[in-house]
Amino acid sequence: MPAADERQLLLQARQGDHLAYRALVEQHMKQAYNVAFGFVHEHEGARDIVQEALIKAYEALPAFRGEAQFGTWLYRIVMNLSLNHVRALSTRQKRETPASHDVSEDHHAAAFLYADRQDHIERALHELPTLQRAVVILRHIEGLSTRQVSHIMKCSEGTVKTHLSRALQKLRKRLAFLQEEIS
Repeated sequence: MPAADERQLLLQARQGDHLAYRALVEQHMKQAYNVAFGFVHEHEGARDIVQEALIKAYEALPAFRGEAQFGTWLYRIVMNLSLNHVRALSTRQKRETPASHDVSEDHHAAAFLYADRQDHIERALHELPTLQRAVVILRHIEGLSTRQVSHIMKCSEGTVKTHLSRALQKLRKRLAFLQEEIS
């Protein structure tokens, strides 16, 4: 959708036109879902996050200044809600899992040997620190530009590049055995 059309829809939506808001949502719904799923790795959770993000975006629409594109703003809301969801889940799991049940590195290595390649990649991605995972998902999985990612994450493009470089380095190291299997 051309930027001028999106701006017109945004103006109409801000004036209470529900059909205009629906058109904006339809334009960005799939990518918003993909961003959420990239964080939570679970369909129901991703749908809930997107639903909540759309409600928050609609409620905040009158305050939206239009300094960023609607999609960038929406993805930022989705990312924040996803990060909150992941943090809450992590905290809950830490409380519920006794320390005596820690799984050894050998067990992880054995489990990785029997899982498919996609599972390896997804696990490695989810082992990254949160910000590094966010940058990889937004930049490489969702295909956003470095500039768009910097707007979503509210940081400089240099910071995005640093997180991306560190994340890719960790992924290469963690997934090196896949390359050896192919060779």
